[in-house]
Amino acid sequence: MTGDTSNPAGEGSRATTDQPFTHLDERGQARMVDVTEKTPTVRSATARGFVSCAPHIVAALRDGTAPKGDVLAVARIAGIQAAKRTPELLPLAHVIGVHGATLDLEVRDDGVGIKATVRTADRTGVEMEALTAVSVAALTIVDMVKGLDKSTSIQSVELIHKTGGKSGDWHRHA
Repeated sequence: MTGDTSNPAGEGSRATTDQPFTHLDERGQARMVDVTEKTPTVRSATARGFVSCAPHIVAALRDGTAPKGDVLAVARIAGIQAAKRTPELLPLAHVIGVHGATLDLEVRDDGVGIKATVRTADRTGVEMEALTAVSVAALTIVDMVKGLDKSTSIQSVELIHKTGGKSGDWHRHA
């Protein structure tokens, strides 16, 4: 998540009256959190996702015979581009410097695994950038193979790790 709202103790935390939502003002209206006074620090986030594909789609991906071209290369570039454009898609995300972004795509017997890691040295984290990268890479795969099989689907997108910032490191428990 852009902003330090991760829970280092684990998953499933919810805001309470002791921990108000940071993107709401005293009247309950949406606002962009002011990070002006925060010191830039090195931060990273890794997200993963999965696109479920029929066996003939997996074969086309492995053989490089998909009619629209190199699906994995296009998805990789789309994910990197999406990480850099996250604030254009998410209205309360901060404009930050995306200083590194990698996307790894792995064709498996039942589809494509996607992993994105995004890094910055800025005032707020890159969790949303990593999640956006995975989401757009997954959407790109679906778009490029939908002519072969409309049942191709995105099965998951989730944050698995983040480092840096006030809340420190966080790892998703298996």
